[in-house]
Amino acid sequence: MGERTSKPGSVSRRWVLPLTVGYAAFGYLGPASAQEYQVDLQRKNRVRFVSDAPLEDFEGVTERIDGFLFLEGEGLGGETDLTASEFYFEVDLASLDTGIGLRNRHMRDNYLETEEYPFAAFSGRVVELVEASAGTYRARSRGTFSVHGVGREREIECDGVPDQGGLRVRCAFQVVLSDHDIPIPRLMFMKINEVMELDLDFFLSPAGGGEGR
Repeated sequence: MGERTSKPGSVSRRWVLPLTVGYAAFGYLGPASAQEYQVDLQRKNRVRFVSDAPLEDFEGVTERIDGFLFLEGEGLGGETDLTASEFYFEVDLASLDTGIGLRNRHMRDNYLETEEYPFAAFSGRVVELVEASAGTYRARSRGTFSVHGVGREREIECDGVPDQGGLRVRCAFQVVLSDHDIPIPRLMFMKINEVMELDLDFFLSPAGGGEGR
């Protein structure tokens, strides 16, 4: 049984609040020798949940991802104190679109219960940051992934590429529905796989409009 957690959206910033409120709440207003990034809500971010069904693939897509990344020290390409790194990202599950209105309602109401658990969230620290190739960084992160009110400790790897003064981040990992007390849904007469593939492609910009170093 996973650990029941509070609703991620209840402790994070609301969508309309400045990201600096989140930093202040967690005590992350760092010194000048730090890199602070936030999700750029003006870019085309994409989060996709995918599962194989007996007849066809099933997926839900949303652009509603928010969050921040804090790196103490020089950050990418420099001397960085990863023990002081922090991140928090959340996805608005009520905005997931499967392409069929009835299926959307079944997913939100009967399985994800988005009125009570509106967000999936991942929070923790970066434990390894290396330059995988010229201009591409690989980050290994460790923290708590929470969905449906159940948190699980996870290690997730992401790739980051510098983009317009910020970063483009891509991640892919699996989520086992039973790990988060989510029954395997039968949607539109199709039983979907218990293991969901989660793909993220989103953009980070320097917090406060500054240039990332």
